[in-house]
Amino acid sequence: MSSKQDEKIILGQINGIYGVNGWVKIFSHTDPRQNILSYSPWLVKVKNEWRTFQVEEGRSQQGGKSVVAKLEGINDRDVARDYIGCDIAILPEQLPETEEGFYWMQLIGCHVTNLEGEDLGQVTEIVETGAHDVLRVEKQSDRGLISTLVPFVMDTFILEVDVESKQIKVDWQLEDATES
Repeated sequence: MSSKQDEKIILGQINGIYGVNGWVKIFSHTDPRQNILSYSPWLVKVKNEWRTFQVEEGRSQQGGKSVVAKLEGINDRDVARDYIGCDIAILPEQLPETEEGFYWMQLIGCHVTNLEGEDLGQVTEIVETGAHDVLRVEKQSDRGLISTLVPFVMDTFILEVDVESKQIKVDWQLEDATES
């Protein structure tokens, strides 16, 4: 069982070294990539143990295609090399508040029910379509896996989102689902 304190949000990974003074290259999952630098401290997973590092400096390189950072206490190229492949994470409380009150990642695993009280399943993925994002909701049934795609349009199809209780209420019918 994990506690709230054990939750970490993976933002990227150290994927190389840069220069001779201990700088590291970062593969960032943030959008834009350099947003990873706005979080400090970082939790870096070294040999299955999370260690805390302050970000002393950082910048984007090659027109924003890559990110490099200098972490406190890593001052040598050879020491920095030991961190290649290590995940970078932060704690949920380091995230700024959002206008919506939640992040996309918090929707994964939420239970979805419609106005009739029917259980549509759990959110397994958020699909970017260009026009608007879509929740992929999956449920196991006697007919196999049922996959429902629900457009994420607040106050039209998405009526309530409660990330604390992992519940989403939608205005969407079960017969709109497709079998996988």
